[in-house]
Amino acid sequence: MSESGQPPSQGTQAQPGNGQKKSPREAGGGILMGRIFGVPVYVAPSWFLVAALITWVFGGQLDKVLPELGNIRYLVSLFFAVAFYASVLIHELAHTVAALRFDLPVRRIQLQFFGGVSEIEKESETPGREFVLAFVGPLLSLVLAGVFYGGMKVVEPGTVPGVLLAGLMISNLIVAVFNLLPGLPLDGGRMLRAVVWKITGKPMSGTVAAAWTGRALAIAVLGLPLLTYDNTADSSGFDSLTDALLAAILAAIIWTGAGNSLRMARLRERLPDLRARTLTRRAVPVSSDTPLSEALRRANEAGARALVVVDGQGDPTAVVREAAIVGIPEHRRPWVAVSGLAQDLKPGMRVSTELAGEDLLDTLRATPSTEYLVVEPTGEIYGVLSTADVEKAFLAAMARPAS
Repeated sequence: MSESGQPPSQGTQAQPGNGQKKSPREAGGGILMGRIFGVPVYVAPSWFLVAALITWVFGGQLDKVLPELGNIRYLVSLFFAVAFYASVLIHELAHTVAALRFDLPVRRIQLQFFGGVSEIEKESETPGREFVLAFVGPLLSLVLAGVFYGGMKVVEPGTVPGVLLAGLMISNLIVAVFNLLPGLPLDGGRMLRAVVWKITGKPMSGTVAAAWTGRALAIAVLGLPLLTYDNTADSSGFDSLTDALLAAILAAIIWTGAGNSLRMARLRERLPDLRARTLTRRAVPVSSDTPLSEALRRANEAGARALVVVDGQGDPTAVVREAAIVGIPEHRRPWVAVSGLAQDLKPGMRVSTELAGEDLLDTLRATPSTEYLVVEPTGEIYGVLSTADVEKAFLAAMARPAS
């Protein structure tokens, strides 16, 4: 499960195991497979790599259990890989349904290397909801393991259905247990975060505790192959190397996810500092035929840093782009009207002075632009908000040392 929070000019963190439709393939999303509950489901290119790996490994196991299958075992193994990721999708859908029930928007579900991720865009409001949101995924995986175990009881052991059901039962049990480990970015880490949040009353304290536990877990995963290494003549050096490589990849994912969780928590803690009212540049109103030199003279006299084009009734119609002003040489400015440097106000380019934090960033993302008109709740012009100023404030907030 994941959350997102980026500067307004940018468009998230992933958990193992566990927009808008533009094309079947979205940048960073993978291949769009469809929508469930209105949420797009993507398959990342890395999924095909891990599916091939599962097919190869499981095919080798089938050769030992059902040697009579021959090369057909790889077709059975491919079916197992698809069925396993269908289970992972159900795991992620549990997170998604819970998030939607709590009115938390879900950007997308992505199936990828080492599982899947539900990209939930907002923070849970209470520790109780956070706990439920995290727990439902492993709970569904445990339920699936129980369903597959029940299926094993009604089929013949040692057959293809029996082996497939046993494999799916074990794999879902592993997914559930692994995700219950108490470290971010795993579900168990989010549950630990919720508990610490409840005890301390501070979501940041919960995040710090769960993130550092996640980093400790990453180190433990990295060292696991050393503890299980069998230094005998029968042991395969290739298998040991594969185990070490997979452990290193998994440890890197957990470590990175824990670090991302800390950064996201720090971001959310400091987002309220981003306020439209305090970031807005003072602006002077000018008519569309005003020469640029005259408009800049008025702005300098008023101590303003922005220009707003108004009509005959004084209503704003456009904002003058700063980049366009810079591109006009000083000797030409008396002959250039501000209308040629202005961007017409479109729906979404009027921002309230009361917007702050995530609400402000969400508003800017919804209508990308370089400048926005900021108005009072009464509709009066307050000034112009530059995306560059918001990004600088965002980066400054992120760069401040933790308190």
